[in-house]
Amino acid sequence: MSEPPGAAVSLAEAPTPTDPPSKSLSAQRVQPLRRPGRWTVTAVVLVLVAQILHGLVTNPFYQWDRFQYWFLRPTVLDGLLVTLEVAAFSAVLGLVGGVLLALARLSGSAVLRAVSWTYTWLFRSVPLIVVLIFLYNFSALYKTLSLGVPFGPAFVSFDESKLATDMAIAVIGLSLNEAAYAAEVVRGGVLSVDQGQHEAAAALGLPRGYQFRRIVFPQALRSITPNYVNQLIGLIKSTSLVFYVSLLDLFGTVQSMGNTYPGDVVPLLMVATVWYLILTSAVSVVQFYVERHYARGATRTLPPTPLQKARDALTDLRARLRGEAAV
Repeated sequence: MSEPPGAAVSLAEAPTPTDPPSKSLSAQRVQPLRRPGRWTVTAVVLVLVAQILHGLVTNPFYQWDRFQYWFLRPTVLDGLLVTLEVAAFSAVLGLVGGVLLALARLSGSAVLRAVSWTYTWLFRSVPLIVVLIFLYNFSALYKTLSLGVPFGPAFVSFDESKLATDMAIAVIGLSLNEAAYAAEVVRGGVLSVDQGQHEAAAALGLPRGYQFRRIVFPQALRSITPNYVNQLIGLIKSTSLVFYVSLLDLFGTVQSMGNTYPGDVVPLLMVATVWYLILTSAVSVVQFYVERHYARGATRTLPPTPLQKARDALTDLRARLRGEAAV
Protein backbone atom coordinates (compact mmCIF):
# COMPACT_ATOMS: atom_id res chain seq x y z
CA MET A 1 0.00 0.00 0.00
CA SER A 2 1.48 3.37 -0.99
CA GLU A 3 1.97 6.14 1.55
CA PRO A 4 -0.55 8.94 1.41
CA PRO A 5 0.61 12.39 0.37
CA GLY A 6 2.17 14.41 3.21
CA ALA A 7 3.21 11.35 5.21
CA ALA A 8 6.16 11.72 7.60
CA VAL A 9 9.56 10.83 6.26
CA SER A 10 11.76 8.63 8.43
CA LEU A 11 15.04 9.96 9.85
CA ALA A 12 17.01 7.63 7.61
CA GLU A 13 15.40 9.16 4.53
CA ALA A 14 15.70 12.80 5.78
CA PRO A 15 18.15 14.93 3.83
CA THR A 16 21.39 15.81 5.61
CA PRO A 17 23.48 18.91 4.92
CA THR A 18 26.51 18.11 2.88
CA ASP A 19 28.41 21.41 3.24
CA PRO A 20 29.29 22.46 6.82
CA PRO A 21 29.04 26.20 7.66
CA SER A 22 32.19 28.22 7.03
CA LYS A 23 32.36 29.30 10.67
CA SER A 24 31.16 27.54 13.77
CA LEU A 25 28.79 29.36 16.09
CA SER A 26 31.46 29.56 18.80
CA ALA A 27 33.79 31.43 16.44
CA GLN A 28 31.18 34.01 15.47
CA ARG A 29 31.52 37.35 17.24
CA VAL A 30 28.49 39.09 18.75
CA GLN A 31 28.26 42.64 17.51
CA PRO A 32 27.51 45.18 20.26
CA LEU A 33 24.43 47.35 19.99
CA ARG A 34 25.23 50.63 18.25
CA ARG A 35 24.54 53.68 20.40
CA PRO A 36 25.16 56.82 18.33
CA GLY A 37 23.54 59.10 20.91
CA ARG A 38 25.87 57.94 23.66
CA TRP A 39 28.94 58.42 21.45
CA THR A 40 27.77 61.90 20.46
CA VAL A 41 27.23 63.01 24.06
CA THR A 42 30.58 61.52 25.07
CA ALA A 43 32.35 63.40 22.29
CA VAL A 44 30.70 66.69 23.29
CA VAL A 45 31.64 66.19 26.97
CA LEU A 46 35.25 65.37 26.05
CA VAL A 47 35.48 68.51 23.93
CA LEU A 48 34.12 70.66 26.78
CA VAL A 49 36.52 69.08 29.30
CA ALA A 50 39.44 69.63 26.92
CA GLN A 51 38.48 73.29 26.49
CA ILE A 52 38.24 73.82 30.24
CA LEU A 53 41.63 72.22 30.85
CA HIS A 54 43.17 74.17 28.00
CA GLY A 55 41.80 77.39 29.48
CA LEU A 56 43.16 76.56 32.92
CA VAL A 57 46.62 75.83 31.57
CA THR A 58 47.01 78.60 28.99
CA ASN A 59 45.12 81.50 30.59
CA PRO A 60 47.81 83.78 32.09
CA PHE A 61 45.24 85.27 34.48
CA TYR A 62 45.55 82.22 36.77
CA GLN A 63 49.29 82.89 37.31
CA TRP A 64 50.29 79.30 38.02
CA ASP A 65 53.82 80.40 38.92
CA ARG A 66 52.40 82.48 41.79
CA PHE A 67 50.10 79.58 42.69
CA GLN A 68 53.17 77.36 43.06
CA TYR A 69 54.84 80.04 45.17
CA TRP A 70 51.94 80.37 47.61
CA PHE A 71 50.78 76.77 47.83
CA LEU A 72 53.25 75.62 50.50
CA ARG A 73 54.07 78.94 52.11
CA PRO A 74 54.27 78.72 55.94
CA THR A 75 51.52 81.34 56.28
CA VAL A 76 49.10 79.26 54.20
CA LEU A 77 50.05 76.06 56.02
CA ASP A 78 49.43 77.76 59.39
CA GLY A 79 45.94 78.71 58.20
CA LEU A 80 45.41 75.15 56.97
CA LEU A 81 46.36 73.83 60.40
CA VAL A 82 43.81 76.13 62.04
CA THR A 83 41.16 74.86 59.62
CA LEU A 84 41.98 71.25 60.50
CA GLU A 85 41.85 71.97 64.25
CA VAL A 86 38.51 73.77 64.05
CA ALA A 87 37.00 71.09 61.82
CA ALA A 88 38.27 68.22 63.99
CA PHE A 89 37.05 69.66 67.30
CA SER A 90 33.71 70.74 65.82
CA ALA A 91 33.14 67.35 64.17
CA VAL A 92 33.71 65.43 67.41
CA LEU A 93 31.70 67.78 69.61
CA GLY A 94 28.95 68.07 66.99
CA LEU A 95 28.62 64.30 66.69
CA VAL A 96 28.53 63.83 70.47
CA GLY A 97 25.93 66.56 70.77
CA GLY A 98 23.95 65.08 67.89
CA VAL A 99 23.87 61.64 69.53
CA LEU A 100 22.64 63.15 72.81
CA LEU A 101 20.00 65.22 71.04
CA ALA A 102 18.84 62.20 69.04
CA LEU A 103 18.53 60.09 72.18
CA ALA A 104 16.58 62.90 73.84
CA ARG A 105 14.29 63.11 70.80
CA LEU A 106 13.65 59.35 70.96
CA SER A 107 13.22 59.20 74.73
CA GLY A 108 9.96 58.79 76.57
CA SER A 109 10.27 62.14 78.34
CA ALA A 110 8.12 64.85 76.84
CA VAL A 111 10.43 67.54 78.22
CA LEU A 112 13.53 66.03 76.61
CA ARG A 113 11.72 65.58 73.31
CA ALA A 114 10.52 69.20 73.36
CA VAL A 115 13.97 70.59 74.23
CA SER A 116 15.68 68.50 71.56
CA TRP A 117 13.15 69.47 68.89
CA THR A 118 13.41 73.17 69.83
CA TYR A 119 17.21 73.11 69.72
CA THR A 120 17.26 71.38 66.33
CA TRP A 121 14.61 73.71 64.93
CA LEU A 122 16.43 76.84 66.17
CA PHE A 123 19.96 76.06 64.97
CA ARG A 124 18.80 74.67 61.64
CA SER A 125 16.87 77.89 61.05
CA VAL A 126 19.51 80.46 62.02
CA PRO A 127 22.39 80.96 59.54
CA LEU A 128 25.80 79.89 60.81
CA ILE A 129 27.33 83.32 60.25
CA VAL A 130 24.67 84.83 62.55
CA VAL A 131 25.52 82.29 65.27
CA LEU A 132 29.24 83.05 65.01
CA ILE A 133 28.78 86.82 65.13
CA PHE A 134 26.35 86.50 68.03
CA LEU A 135 28.88 84.44 70.01
CA TYR A 136 31.63 86.89 69.08
CA ASN A 137 29.62 89.68 70.75
CA PHE A 138 28.36 87.48 73.58
CA SER A 139 30.49 89.32 76.15
CA ALA A 140 28.39 92.45 75.57
CA LEU A 141 25.36 90.59 76.92
CA TYR A 142 27.01 88.55 79.68
CA LYS A 143 30.31 89.88 80.98
CA THR A 144 30.66 87.07 83.55
CA LEU A 145 29.54 83.44 83.70
CA SER A 146 28.86 81.80 87.04
CA LEU A 147 28.05 78.39 88.51
CA GLY A 148 25.91 78.12 91.60
CA VAL A 149 22.40 77.66 92.92
CA PRO A 150 19.73 78.63 90.38
CA PHE A 151 18.27 82.02 91.32
CA GLY A 152 20.68 81.96 94.26
CA PRO A 153 24.30 82.69 95.15
CA ALA A 154 27.09 81.89 92.68
CA PHE A 155 29.97 79.67 93.75
CA VAL A 156 32.35 80.23 90.83
CA SER A 157 32.47 83.10 88.34
CA PHE A 158 34.36 83.40 85.05
CA ASP A 159 35.29 86.39 82.96
CA GLU A 160 33.64 85.66 79.62
CA SER A 161 36.03 87.85 77.65
CA LYS A 162 39.01 85.76 78.80
CA LEU A 163 37.36 82.40 78.10
CA ALA A 164 35.91 83.31 74.70
CA THR A 165 39.04 83.19 72.55
CA ASP A 166 38.71 83.28 68.79
CA MET A 167 39.34 79.53 68.58
CA ALA A 168 36.78 78.79 71.30
CA ILE A 169 34.13 80.94 69.61
CA ALA A 170 34.72 79.23 66.26
CA VAL A 171 34.60 75.71 67.71
CA ILE A 172 31.54 76.39 69.88
CA GLY A 173 29.62 78.07 67.07
CA LEU A 174 30.34 75.31 64.54
CA SER A 175 29.66 72.59 67.12
CA LEU A 176 26.29 74.04 68.08
CA ASN A 177 25.28 74.25 64.43
CA GLU A 178 26.68 70.81 63.57
CA ALA A 179 24.93 69.12 66.50
CA ALA A 180 21.52 70.20 65.21
CA TYR A 181 22.10 68.53 61.83
CA ALA A 182 23.89 65.52 63.30
CA ALA A 183 20.92 64.91 65.61
CA GLU A 184 18.63 64.34 62.63
CA VAL A 185 21.21 62.15 60.90
CA VAL A 186 21.61 59.95 63.99
CA ARG A 187 17.88 59.82 64.64
CA GLY A 188 17.22 58.75 61.06
CA GLY A 189 19.90 56.06 61.33
CA VAL A 190 18.45 54.68 64.55
CA LEU A 191 14.95 54.61 63.07
CA SER A 192 16.28 52.72 60.04
CA VAL A 193 17.16 49.70 62.21
CA ASP A 194 14.52 47.01 61.95
CA GLN A 195 12.11 46.98 64.88
CA GLY A 196 12.69 43.25 65.27
CA GLN A 197 16.24 43.98 66.40
CA HIS A 198 14.92 46.08 69.27
CA GLU A 199 12.38 43.40 70.20
CA ALA A 200 14.97 40.62 70.08
CA ALA A 201 17.35 42.57 72.30
CA ALA A 202 14.56 43.34 74.76
CA ALA A 203 13.49 39.67 74.77
CA LEU A 204 17.03 38.70 75.83
CA GLY A 205 16.73 41.01 78.81
CA LEU A 206 19.62 43.24 77.76
CA PRO A 207 19.83 46.68 79.37
CA ARG A 208 18.69 49.54 77.17
CA GLY A 209 22.14 51.16 77.17
CA TYR A 210 23.76 47.91 76.09
CA GLN A 211 21.11 47.43 73.41
CA PHE A 212 21.92 50.82 71.94
CA ARG A 213 25.73 50.51 72.12
CA ARG A 214 26.15 46.96 70.86
CA ILE A 215 23.09 46.18 68.73
CA VAL A 216 21.22 49.25 67.51
CA PHE A 217 23.96 51.83 66.99
CA PRO A 218 26.40 49.59 65.03
CA GLN A 219 23.60 48.76 62.58
CA ALA A 220 22.51 52.40 62.42
CA LEU A 221 26.05 53.43 61.46
CA ARG A 222 25.50 51.95 57.98
CA SER A 223 22.91 54.66 57.42
CA ILE A 224 24.56 57.36 59.53
CA THR A 225 28.02 57.22 57.96
CA PRO A 226 27.30 58.52 54.43
CA ASN A 227 24.95 61.22 55.68
CA TYR A 228 27.25 62.42 58.45
CA VAL A 229 30.31 62.41 56.19
CA ASN A 230 28.30 64.62 53.87
CA GLN A 231 27.77 66.93 56.83
CA LEU A 232 31.48 66.72 57.66
CA ILE A 233 32.42 67.87 54.17
CA GLY A 234 30.04 70.78 54.60
CA LEU A 235 31.65 71.49 57.98
CA ILE A 236 35.12 71.71 56.42
CA LYS A 237 33.83 74.28 53.96
CA SER A 238 31.93 76.12 56.70
CA THR A 239 35.19 76.75 58.56
CA SER A 240 35.81 79.53 56.04
CA LEU A 241 33.24 81.59 57.97
CA VAL A 242 35.42 81.77 61.12
CA PHE A 243 37.34 84.52 59.32
CA TYR A 244 34.50 86.82 60.39
CA VAL A 245 35.31 86.20 64.08
CA SER A 246 38.97 87.21 63.57
CA LEU A 247 40.34 83.67 63.32
CA LEU A 248 42.81 83.27 60.46
CA ASP A 249 42.04 79.87 59.04
CA LEU A 250 42.90 78.84 55.48
CA PHE A 251 40.38 81.14 53.84
CA GLY A 252 41.15 83.95 56.28
CA THR A 253 44.85 83.71 55.53
CA VAL A 254 44.23 83.70 51.78
CA GLN A 255 41.90 86.68 52.13
CA SER A 256 44.46 88.57 54.21
CA MET A 257 47.29 87.82 51.77
CA GLY A 258 45.03 88.88 48.90
CA ASN A 259 44.53 92.27 50.52
CA THR A 260 48.27 92.64 51.00
CA TYR A 261 49.13 91.42 47.49
CA PRO A 262 46.22 92.51 45.24
CA GLY A 263 47.91 91.10 42.15
CA ASP A 264 47.85 87.58 43.59
CA VAL A 265 44.16 87.38 44.47
CA VAL A 266 43.33 84.75 41.83
CA PRO A 267 46.28 82.40 42.52
CA LEU A 268 45.60 82.70 46.26
CA LEU A 269 41.96 81.74 45.74
CA MET A 270 43.13 78.79 43.63
CA VAL A 271 45.42 77.75 46.49
CA ALA A 272 42.46 77.72 48.89
CA THR A 273 40.34 75.84 46.33
CA VAL A 274 42.92 73.11 45.83
CA TRP A 275 43.48 72.65 49.57
CA TYR A 276 39.72 72.35 50.18
CA LEU A 277 39.54 69.80 47.37
CA ILE A 278 42.34 67.79 48.99
CA LEU A 279 40.66 67.85 52.42
CA THR A 280 37.21 66.86 51.16
CA SER A 281 38.70 64.15 48.92
CA ALA A 282 40.56 62.67 51.89
CA VAL A 283 37.30 62.60 53.87
CA SER A 284 35.55 60.88 50.94
CA VAL A 285 38.24 58.16 50.86
CA VAL A 286 37.80 57.56 54.60
CA GLN A 287 34.03 57.44 54.06
CA PHE A 288 34.41 54.68 51.45
CA TYR A 289 36.41 52.42 53.76
CA VAL A 290 34.16 53.10 56.77
CA GLU A 291 31.07 52.21 54.71
CA ARG A 292 32.86 49.11 53.42
CA HIS A 293 33.68 48.08 56.99
CA TYR A 294 30.08 48.39 58.21
CA ALA A 295 28.76 46.63 55.10
CA ARG A 296 30.14 43.34 56.39
CA GLY A 297 27.28 41.01 57.24
CA ALA A 298 24.78 43.13 55.29
CA THR A 299 25.98 42.28 51.77
CA ARG A 300 27.19 39.01 50.29
CA THR A 301 30.27 40.58 48.72
CA LEU A 302 32.01 43.75 49.85
CA PRO A 303 32.29 46.57 47.29
CA PRO A 304 35.70 46.49 45.57
CA THR A 305 38.31 49.05 46.50
CA PRO A 306 39.63 51.45 43.83
CA LEU A 307 42.79 49.34 43.56
CA GLN A 308 40.72 46.18 43.04
CA LYS A 309 38.59 47.95 40.41
CA ALA A 310 41.72 49.05 38.52
CA ARG A 311 43.17 45.53 38.70
CA ASP A 312 39.92 43.95 37.46
CA ALA A 313 39.65 46.47 34.61
CA LEU A 314 43.23 45.72 33.57
CA THR A 315 42.54 41.98 33.65
CA ASP A 316 39.40 42.39 31.52
CA LEU A 317 41.30 44.54 29.03
CA ARG A 318 44.04 41.94 28.68
CA ALA A 319 41.48 39.15 28.19
CA ARG A 320 39.66 41.17 25.56
CA LEU A 321 42.86 41.92 23.64
CA ARG A 322 43.86 38.23 23.73
CA GLY A 323 40.42 37.22 22.45
CA GLU A 324 40.58 39.71 19.56
CA ALA A 325 44.09 38.52 18.67
CA ALA A 326 42.92 34.88 18.64
CA VAL A 327 40.06 35.72 16.27
